[in-house]
Amino acid sequence: MNTTRTPLISDKQFYLANAGVSLVAVVFLFWLIYFHEGVGQGTRADSILPALIATFNGICAILLAAGLWAIKRRKPALHQGLMIAAFAASAAFLVTYIIYHSLHGDTKFTGEGWIRPVYFFILITHIVLSIINLPLILTTFYLSLTKRFAQHKRLARIVWPSWMYVSITGVVIFLFLRAYS
Repeated sequence: MNTTRTPLISDKQFYLANAGVSLVAVVFLFWLIYFHEGVGQGTRADSILPALIATFNGICAILLAAGLWAIKRRKPALHQGLMIAAFAASAAFLVTYIIYHSLHGDTKFTGEGWIRPVYFFILITHIVLSIINLPLILTTFYLSLTKRFAQHKRLARIVWPSWMYVSITGVVIFLFLRAYS
């Protein structure tokens, strides 16, 4: 009896789908932020959703830290659960972010002086790394799910700090916008 399983999709199919999803997500978010005008400005969502977005980013950062702790303590099942939860927190962030920007449009930073270049440095690095992270996070998950743990580990060592940075700076950006806009 042959116990090997045929994968649901081939590596080529995964990488093509990953590239497609990542490209569509980036183009859509670019359009949403820079070209779409908000339709519900002045709603209660304007005040609640940014805090919820930051909360999901903060939860993701905590889960990422806990996931790293778990794998270093050789608790792979706990690590897997925490990383799936971090992925879910990031997905919840993305859904909430899309809803907010659909209603509100772009949020302008009005801070002046030394804080302005600091804010934009953080914002630009946050955006660039989030664009890079999406396909890398999906690939890291794919490698884990296909039980290629050596490749997963190599990629995760690059993805984890970048994902952590994006999660933390998401909270920092929210705080900057609250304090200076």
